[in-house]
Amino acid sequence: MPVNARRFIRKMRGGAQAHLLEADDGFYYVVKFRNNPQHRRVLINELVAHSFLDYLQLPACPAAIIEVSSPFLTENPEISIQLGHGRLEVPAGWHFGSRFPGDPSRTAVYDFVPDALLEKVANARDFLGMLVFDKWMANADARQCVFLRARIREFAPVYADHPLREGFLAQMIDNGYVLNGPHWDFPDSPLQGLYFRPVVYGDVRGWNDFEPWLNRVVHFPESEIDRALKQVPPEWLEGDEAALESVMERLLVRRERVPDLIEACRKGRLNAFPKWAA
Repeated sequence: MPVNARRFIRKMRGGAQAHLLEADDGFYYVVKFRNNPQHRRVLINELVAHSFLDYLQLPACPAAIIEVSSPFLTENPEISIQLGHGRLEVPAGWHFGSRFPGDPSRTAVYDFVPDALLEKVANARDFLGMLVFDKWMANADARQCVFLRARIREFAPVYADHPLREGFLAQMIDNGYVLNGPHWDFPDSPLQGLYFRPVVYGDVRGWNDFEPWLNRVVHFPESEIDRALKQVPPEWLEGDEAALESVMERLLVRRERVPDLIEACRKGRLNAFPKWAA
């Protein structure tokens, strides 16, 4: 069930012109609206991607469907989409929300940390799992993430036995351009989907470094795709039901290509994995 927006916090940076809202479940969400400049399909991409990442046990912030009511919009006229010199009103209804990791007035979230700290991020290996995911999903954007200092057990349970109780953690964000954004196709290039900091791939020496995620993607169950699609609100589709079904069928076939797509990163003009011996 959706949660209800109850307080506007601020507008966020980025092409989708997302807004940070507090919801009635007590959490804060970065909300992308149906009429965002990137296309309503990016909401579907985000929701499906979050469902897949949950299955793959990769660190994306929890997702929710956010209901924005007409009275809420009337009370908060700052909520709008800017198009050139014009202003586009946000429609009431259901929109996509990615949970902000904590209270934004208290939790420091960083877009960038120096290499010396990046190498010490507790879940740095998850960048390899995200590359597997991004190659499979044809993410046309570079990998986006944020960093926060937090209890490792709370934010990354899979790393609960980490020697540090607290540390810097990466949280993967902004999956709107999987499936090539609104185009719902699969263009590929060796640089596509990579994080812009090469250090996160610096210790890759072979295929084992991409496990267990590579095996999980190659054998990704069709039932998980069905489960993800059942979460998509009909009002986000607007006649795209057949197109979405088609791109998911192609995604299933694409599972077997993922090793080749990773291999292309190694053999491309800029080798992403310099320690990986031939």
